[in-house]
This record gives sequence, C-alpha cells and structure tokens, in this order.
Amino acid sequence: MTATNKDPVLVILQLTGANDYLNTVVPYTDPLYWDNRPRVNIPQDLVLPIDDKLGFRSDVEMFKKIYDQGNMAIVHGVGFEDSPRSHFRAMDIWHTCEPDKIGINGWAAKIIRDLDPSGENVLKGVNFGQGLPRAMAMRGVPVTSVNNLATYGVFSSVRTSDQERTQLLDSFARMYAPAVGTGTTMEYLGQTGLDALRGADVIKTAPERYSSTVEYANNAIAKAFKDVAQVHLAGLGTQVFYTSHGPFDTHFDQSGSHAKLWIEISEALDSFFADLREHDASDNVLVMMFSEFGRRVRDNGTGTDHGAAGVAFVIGDRVRGGMYGEYPSLKPEDLTQGDLKPNYDFRGFYSSIVDRWLGLDPVPIVGGKFEQMAFV
Repeated sequence: MTATNKDPVLVILQLTGANDYLNTVVPYTDPLYWDNRPRVNIPQDLVLPIDDKLGFRSDVEMFKKIYDQGNMAIVHGVGFEDSPRSHFRAMDIWHTCEPDKIGINGWAAKIIRDLDPSGENVLKGVNFGQGLPRAMAMRGVPVTSVNNLATYGVFSSVRTSDQERTQLLDSFARMYAPAVGTGTTMEYLGQTGLDALRGADVIKTAPERYSSTVEYANNAIAKAFKDVAQVHLAGLGTQVFYTSHGPFDTHFDQSGSHAKLWIEISEALDSFFADLREHDASDNVLVMMFSEFGRRVRDNGTGTDHGAAGVAFVIGDRVRGGMYGEYPSLKPEDLTQGDLKPNYDFRGFYSSIVDRWLGLDPVPIVGGKFEQMAFV
C-alpha cells in the first residue's frame, strides 16, 4: 500500500453546525455590518485587516499568517439556492451533491472510487472522528474510520488468523440480522467489517513510524490533524482525509465559543503544515474547509441563527492565494429572507478541487458542470 510517488492528497475539514460567515471574514468597513450586529460583532480594534474592506478576528494570527504567505484561498458566497436552513438537510446536500432529492452516495466516496477503482487500498480514504460521514459512504468503496489513532487496531491485533476474524464478523452479522435484515445489507456490513480490520492492521503502524519536533495543542482538532499527519507521513497511500470540528451552531453566547473554535483551527493548521514541511511532505497536500451554511445577518442579542451563504477556504503550498468570488451584499433588498444570498454553487467549489487538484472528471462526482475557480 506504500505510495511510490507524490499523489495529490485532499484533507477535508467540515465546520459542523453552520459557521458564522460575517464574523469569520468580517466586512468591518460596511456600516450595515454594525447596524445588523450591535451585540454579536468583532470590535473594530480586534479586526486583522485583509484589505480595506474585509478582515479576520485578531485572535487567529496564525490563520492570517497563512493568508499573508499566499497559501490560502477564501471562496466567498458559497452555498445553493433555497437553503433549507436545516443542519441535517443542508449537510446531506453538501455530502451527496443532491440538492433536489435525498442522495445516497457521498461525493468524497466517489473520489475514492475513481482514485482506486478496484478498491485495493482500504486506506485510500480515511475519516478521523466518530462514525462515518455521509460524504464518505458508498457501497463497494472501502473507507477506514478512526476515532483515536493511538488505540486503533488494538482490538484487531489480538486476533491473528483470518478464520477468527471471519467468525467474529459472522457473529456480528447474525447478532444484528433481526434489526437490519439480511441479504445485501448484511453483505455490506460484513465487507465493511473486513475492510475495517484490514485497515486497522496497517494504519496502527503509523504512530510507530512517526517522529516530529512539532507540538500540537491538546484539543480535538489538533489531535485530528496530528493523526492526519502521522498517516500521511507513513506513506500508506491515503489520498482523501476527512475530519470535522464544532459545534458552530452559535445561537447563544457566540462571542466566546466562536473565538475558541477558530483559535483551535488556526493553531492546528499552523502545526499541521509545520509538521509536514519538517518532513518535506507538504507540497502535495490541500486542505479544504466548508460549513453547511452561514448564519443570519442580524444577531439575536447573544448569538446568530441559521442563514444561507457561507465561506469556504482552501489551504496549501500550491494554492493560488487570495479572494475568490464576491462577498454577498448586506443591503436589505439583496438578502434572501434576511440572510446573505449565495452567489457561488458549492458544486463548482468541489469541481475545482476534483478537476484541478485531483485530476478527476468532476461531472459524475458532483452531478453536472459547474463554474470552477482557479485557486489551484
């Protein structure tokens, strides 16, 4: 499974819960921002200007440093028409690229399928976190999901024979048969279990091979990025990593929680790329960040409610840094039900990465042709 060349690697970071666009990339010179955000705003003296119109919050200096180095693309106004403002439905749309119906197959799983059509490498796609995101799920596409890399594989390692593992999975299938049925469902469960055991055998070696002078912070997203670094540096052929951070659902007490989340992300990204550069392993890695939608333009007194348009980020050594797209207008007549109106279809954002970074045909992955942007 060892990679023999530097294949492109994609790291997907999902900002779960709907990140507040307005307080992430702050339109600090627009009077309408201050009119709509009398309480939940980034004070003028705490803005790190990007230009004469937009800025970051001042406590994400490392995030700003990445931008200043030319390694970050900010993609404005991302979303889709008729935003449902429901976490579950919106995330389902992002995960399957099916805004008009309930989708089945994940867009990232389709990437894994196209990168490894025979499914030989069960570590071609790896998720770090609880469960498996819908974006990574597709029948016949093996994906390894890891909650804690340091302990992953310990259970499988005590069973050394294939026969014992097969018996274990058979017992599992029979135990759950009354609840979920038999036939194709159980075949899928059985194959998924076998893939997980195969992946565990290999991925558990990554921490053993890892050595670094970089110290990551002690929080969930920093640990996830450290795990990504360990697997990437182990050369196991993984090309799609997935993880998430949150909750960004800041209806209440937004000021403290939103700042904390972005400080953690900023520091984790800085440590991650420092780690990769220390090992001369950063030039083929791209990090993309998205959230299911933005938040309402007007604050609710202590937080913000569900909105529509959001912002996405792309980070990496080979990114053409800068602003892409247009920041949606805050004028009342330009809003959609009081929210920023999306002006860039998220499937175009995906298509840009699939085509320009991974070298794959984006049409069957995102379900059509959409405007691409040249950030890579």
